[in-house]
Amino acid sequence: MPARRKKQNHEELRSVTSITPAFARVALGVVLLTPLGVHADTGTDADTVVVTATRLPESSFEVPASIDVIDGDRFHDDTLAVNLSEGLSGVAGLSARDRQNYAQDTQISVRGFGTRSSFGIRGVRLFTDDIPATQPDGQGQISHFSLASADRVEVLRGPFSALYGNSSGGVIRIFTADGHDPASVYGGFAGGSFDTWRENLGAQGKLGIADYNLAYSNFQTEGFRDHSAARRRSFNGKLDLQLGDADRLSFVLNDFRSPEALDPLGLTRAQFDASPKQAAPQAEQFNTRKRAEQTQGGITWSHRISDAQSAELIGYYGSRGIVQFLAIPAAAQKSPTHSGGVVDLGTDYGGSEARWQYRGGNAERPWSLVAGLSYDDLRQHRQGYENFVTDGSDTELGVRGAQRRDEIDTVYSLDQYLQGSWRFAERWDAQLGVRHSHIAFKSDDHYVTSSNPDDSGRTHYDATTPVAGLMYRASEDVHLYAAYGRGFETPTFAELAYRPDGAGLNFDLDAARSNNAELGAKLRLGKATRAQLAVFDTETRHELIVLSNSGGRTTYGNAGRTRRQGAEAELSSQLAASWRIELAYTLLNARVREDYQACSGMPCTSLNTTIPAGNRIPGIAESNAYAALRWGGDSGWHAGTDVRYLSRVAVNDGNSESAPSYVIAGLDGGYVFDLPTVRVRTFVNLDNVLNRDYVGSVIVNDGNGRYYEPGPGLSVLAGFGVEWKY
Repeated sequence: MPARRKKQNHEELRSVTSITPAFARVALGVVLLTPLGVHADTGTDADTVVVTATRLPESSFEVPASIDVIDGDRFHDDTLAVNLSEGLSGVAGLSARDRQNYAQDTQISVRGFGTRSSFGIRGVRLFTDDIPATQPDGQGQISHFSLASADRVEVLRGPFSALYGNSSGGVIRIFTADGHDPASVYGGFAGGSFDTWRENLGAQGKLGIADYNLAYSNFQTEGFRDHSAARRRSFNGKLDLQLGDADRLSFVLNDFRSPEALDPLGLTRAQFDASPKQAAPQAEQFNTRKRAEQTQGGITWSHRISDAQSAELIGYYGSRGIVQFLAIPAAAQKSPTHSGGVVDLGTDYGGSEARWQYRGGNAERPWSLVAGLSYDDLRQHRQGYENFVTDGSDTELGVRGAQRRDEIDTVYSLDQYLQGSWRFAERWDAQLGVRHSHIAFKSDDHYVTSSNPDDSGRTHYDATTPVAGLMYRASEDVHLYAAYGRGFETPTFAELAYRPDGAGLNFDLDAARSNNAELGAKLRLGKATRAQLAVFDTETRHELIVLSNSGGRTTYGNAGRTRRQGAEAELSSQLAASWRIELAYTLLNARVREDYQACSGMPCTSLNTTIPAGNRIPGIAESNAYAALRWGGDSGWHAGTDVRYLSRVAVNDGNSESAPSYVIAGLDGGYVFDLPTVRVRTFVNLDNVLNRDYVGSVIVNDGNGRYYEPGPGLSVLAGFGVEWKY
């Protein structure tokens, strides 16, 4: 049903103490568990071909890295097919938390990287097909990911992520399915609690030298919480042309529209305990909301030079417009250097990549080499306005007022990389890689007054990130590996936005630098069971921290050292013809290693608190567990149950508050009618069947103490999907 609004707006979019003993115990566990065959694979075959880690098609079992492949069915069968988090629960090391707030993106982190982001996604590189969904500065978003047409999602964790450059704590790539015979038209509907519904329609097939996949989706919800209604419409299309034996062209086009997404804001602990469904009062007062639109296209030309060599050229371009109304009190905007409570961003972006690949050697001693050059560019027109209008003694809130900011921000990255593999002995493989990145920021200030000086400026960051991996084939079914790499993460433009002195961009921020080490085991126990186990240690210098948070303005600085240590285990086993079990567990102890100064209080305006070594890095759970039991086949009846556990999560640097731990369970079932030309899939899902109150995600270091974003209580979703083959 359409959302009820208190206000209508017609503005046009323009555009985690050191844990070395624990780590040693976990490492010993690799040796002890290997012969027992503890295993995990999130329901996918460990022999699945992947491309993200090596940029060449390789069996995931042969790659010395933690990588998972999630079949596209997980995202578009028996689900709402709107949030990427719906299919990622069984991936160890990854946290995808549905914020129940469509004015913000899903909160995604990999091994603790990305949890500090209060909006959008940072610390993790995102791709849809070959198009980056992460900007050159490291800020990303996934709202436009087309789940209805997804073939698979690959999730890469650990050292090899650094080969994707800036902000690569991990890599997530979604791939659109190719068209195939027989051609089909597909679609479906899902509806349920909170007046939520989704409808989609698509077509795929082959026609001569071409194959295609087109998908449209329409989504609407009133939201679990007050003031959280949202609407989304998206289209994703892919067209491939096979031009003879040596050449292939691939075109992708994506269009995303979110004409309305109300923002209920976070809650204080007292507000959450009183009523998780409520919105923060300021959300109603200022009618906090966001409107967004994005269109992008890309082209990939693949050319086979010879049986050993191939090359690829990739190009893309897109534009995005966002208008967001924030809950900043009018009094806080009195400072002449304040940028207001309405953000208007018009963004144009594009880029290209050239890649050369070579495979040599023989079947006993193969080797490969990949070299590439990539360029990504973004130009953003950032404007700010007051979120109120005063007429005499009357003040209307939540509307666009006087302009307070006008600047052109540009950032580009120029990267070169080289990556190779070599089976130098019968049981040994080596993987080596290096990437050099240059990221340049520039801001041209066009809002200059007598009390607001010209804040133009520029800065740049450079990094060389080497990676090395070694795999030992203990047997055909037991592969052991070790990997090491260096990574880095620049500030985003949003984090550069304010200097501690209150004016202009903060170009004194350093990039965070990380050293990443990993030991792992991959196991196959017959045809029925697959397993992955990994232990890791990441040490970071110059981690970004909050220096002040007041009046809607957050300034950042750099801390000394932090450390993330932990272990990941996954198991997937076909227990019987129709039964399958999936288990995943993450242990992640993320701690401050060196004292630093931070601010406290609400609002926090100065460095008045010492954060001691040993404090947990906020936003990171120490334990994250998932278990699922599935029954059924490709047709007829199917059913399942899953249980998710998350330990408590500190919400601020001082660790003075934490979101409580929780356990929630779900049930699902349905029936598949498989006819000669028509396939109909029906389903019913029950989530949080015990109707527990829990915190779905947290807003780290929120200046108003509104850290908590509640998850929904008992919710029901039912629907069907139809595929007609012709």
